[in-house]
Amino acid sequence: MGGSARQGPRRAGGRLSACSNERVIRGEGVTIEIGGRSLLSDGSFLITDADKAGLVGPNGTGKSSLIGFVLGHPQPHVRATGDVRIEGTVGYLPQVPLPGGLGVDSSALCHVLSARGLDTLDDELHKAQAAMAGAPGDATIHAYTELEERYRAAGGYEMEGEIARLAEGLGLPQDALFEDLATLSGGQRRRVDLVRVLFQAPTVMVLDEPTNHLDLAAKRWLMEELRSFPGGLLVVSHDLQLLDQVITQVLQLSGSTLRSFKGTYSSFRAQLAHDDARRQKAASLQEAQIRKMKTQADKWRHSTEAQARKAKILDRKVVKLQGQRTQVARRERRVSFRLPAPVRSGAVPLALAHVAISYGANHVLHDVDFALERGQRTVVVGRNGAGKSSLLRCIAGVQSPSRGAVELGYRTIVGYFAQEHEQIRPDRTVLENVDEKVLPAEVDRRRLLGTFGLSGGTVDQFPGTLSGGERARLSLAMLAAGHANLLVLDEPTNNLDPTSVEAVGAMLAAWPGTIVAVSHDRPFVEALAPTHSLHLPGEEHSFWREEYLDEVELR
Repeated sequence: MGGSARQGPRRAGGRLSACSNERVIRGEGVTIEIGGRSLLSDGSFLITDADKAGLVGPNGTGKSSLIGFVLGHPQPHVRATGDVRIEGTVGYLPQVPLPGGLGVDSSALCHVLSARGLDTLDDELHKAQAAMAGAPGDATIHAYTELEERYRAAGGYEMEGEIARLAEGLGLPQDALFEDLATLSGGQRRRVDLVRVLFQAPTVMVLDEPTNHLDLAAKRWLMEELRSFPGGLLVVSHDLQLLDQVITQVLQLSGSTLRSFKGTYSSFRAQLAHDDARRQKAASLQEAQIRKMKTQADKWRHSTEAQARKAKILDRKVVKLQGQRTQVARRERRVSFRLPAPVRSGAVPLALAHVAISYGANHVLHDVDFALERGQRTVVVGRNGAGKSSLLRCIAGVQSPSRGAVELGYRTIVGYFAQEHEQIRPDRTVLENVDEKVLPAEVDRRRLLGTFGLSGGTVDQFPGTLSGGERARLSLAMLAAGHANLLVLDEPTNNLDPTSVEAVGAMLAAWPGTIVAVSHDRPFVEALAPTHSLHLPGEEHSFWREEYLDEVELR
């Protein structure tokens, strides 16, 4: 989740590179391949103490694979070579949380304390205290004193105030820190992981989609914290506000090429547009010159011997010019997704009768009671931990309510998009995850995956090798293959790039089935055009009103 050990320089293959005295992340000659597909060829980059770098690029271009290699733990399926050097301690926030955390137990607080090794020290200190009480003597007193000094030096006696400050800034309730990590909602777990990496106070931070699950207040607080962070920062994000307000350098990964730009994301887009326009103009002039020379050569070719020799000279010039042509960056294709027309369900595809959900003594929901008519769209609104994901799991049939019933109407077929993509089978390839009962022909399954941007060698990869955005696309493709007429969607736009978010919104806006969705993405909810809302924890189901959009972003 974010080691606190000092990182030394390393080279893929075991040979070490020379250190500099700067606290930096430096990469030279980095090449990354996966399944025969080149993600990066001979890339180089440098991030110093003064840099706040944003790594950007469409889903599936290799950002997470590059991060894995930089941190020294590439996935087994990734072939990566090149020199990477890291000076200082590294704090890492992964896109997918580590189950159970990294503490001596699975509590949120132990996970946070492990960033400085305080969880282990605290445990050892208690044991030493018990040993000293049971057998007081020089040896036990010395052992306790030594541990206490290490605990003090690591900030053990000041940690409560610092952790409380971080938790308050991120909107994490204090009592959540004493809960087991497995009982926390996705948004609460994200906040705990952020508290951990900030509490670590490393010299370099690497953050993968840090604003996922955060509301506006928490985002603003985090951005200020990152702006004032005194070390180097490498952020993977599709959050345009974060990229504009925090970063000072853009690393663009696209088409197997890594390019570096100084400035904010907006200035990067302006530089990119200017550079692309200049290259396009130069390429057009070169093409015009080549066409003119070819036309002249063709006129001379079958004329006199002297003119035929001139034609050959022009041919050689054409070949030379063609080899020196300005390369024009390929434009990103407009993304478009489509769901098949659903089978017509009964008039009331879904009804919840007095549903209650409890986890031991923790009563999450008490009495949820509502019904949806065919074609209606309900957005579940509420802060993290209010029970939104638990409710959706009950509707999808993944878990049972503690009390009450979820009733599916006549011919209702449920399609479920889980927040952490639990519906994806990790032991099956991308292609094998698409239901062959619905699409028996492999060519049709491949074609369907292709419409969601998963093609070529990607379909033969296992889900664990995909980026977060690619896993989201696979989940959407699985929905399309299921021919559902009731979609249960839990944060369907998390980890998607902006063009994909727009495409998902347009896809669902045009789809005539019934939808129950949880989302904190305001543009997506606007595109969805809800008919109803369910407010938690109030458990009130009512017609949708435009002012509820302000509540969508609250987490």
